[in-house]
Amino acid sequence: MTLVELTGVSKHYGSVRALDGVSLEVHAGEITCVLGDNGAGKSTLIKIIAGLHQHDGGVLRLDGEETRLSSPREALDRGIATVHQDLAVVPLMPVWRNFFLGSEPRKGAGPFKRLDVDFMRRTTRAELLRLGIDLRDVDQPIGTLSGGERQCVAIARAVYFGAKVLILDEPTAALGVKQSGMVLKYVAAARDEGLGVVLITHNPHHAYLVGDRFVLLKRGTTVGHHTRDRITLEELTHQMAGGSELEALSHELGGRDRG
Repeated sequence: MTLVELTGVSKHYGSVRALDGVSLEVHAGEITCVLGDNGAGKSTLIKIIAGLHQHDGGVLRLDGEETRLSSPREALDRGIATVHQDLAVVPLMPVWRNFFLGSEPRKGAGPFKRLDVDFMRRTTRAELLRLGIDLRDVDQPIGTLSGGERQCVAIARAVYFGAKVLILDEPTAALGVKQSGMVLKYVAAARDEGLGVVLITHNPHHAYLVGDRFVLLKRGTTVGHHTRDRITLEELTHQMAGGSELEALSHELGGRDRG
């Protein structure tokens, strides 16, 4: 089932062409990896799907219906959750409070209405465990968690609040090998829950570990569309690195007189 489809989407900021004719499909139960270096157009693509910016040209469809998202709130209401690299958390608040931040359940009535703390603690722990995340204590400040653990909490939160599409913006960019592996494990768990996942990354090795589809961007244009069964990691890495350009550079450097 196709949850999100972009066809020939373009976006300009004045005379700057951020995206030009980019196409993309996000399917339920699959991970679509968007790869590209800085300036490739990845951030602009995220902003269009997340409702932060509207596209200038082309078509955006959600569940087969052509649409233009007017705000992140509308995108969220349509089931699109975005986990940004700089996570919007309150470091000194406990994990459970951050999990429900902005959507806190209450109990009681009238002047006796108060936060249902027991429910939030219990639910946070249960939802994290459901994805295989076993935190020592959901009462600890979220700022004491590692970067990878905070990413995992954000993924679990999106699943709990009913996201159909999960967009992850460079979730492993600032992480070491072990933490990156942990995050990718829970990205795959979100896919196995039936979500359509968009993984933005510049790391072809991370993408190939979990990806089902691969879209390569360069200077705002699409330079490659592949499914996992049609490309190897070596080919993906070669394309991502600009293989032909590297070969030309290697030839040029190799031909120089080093005497």
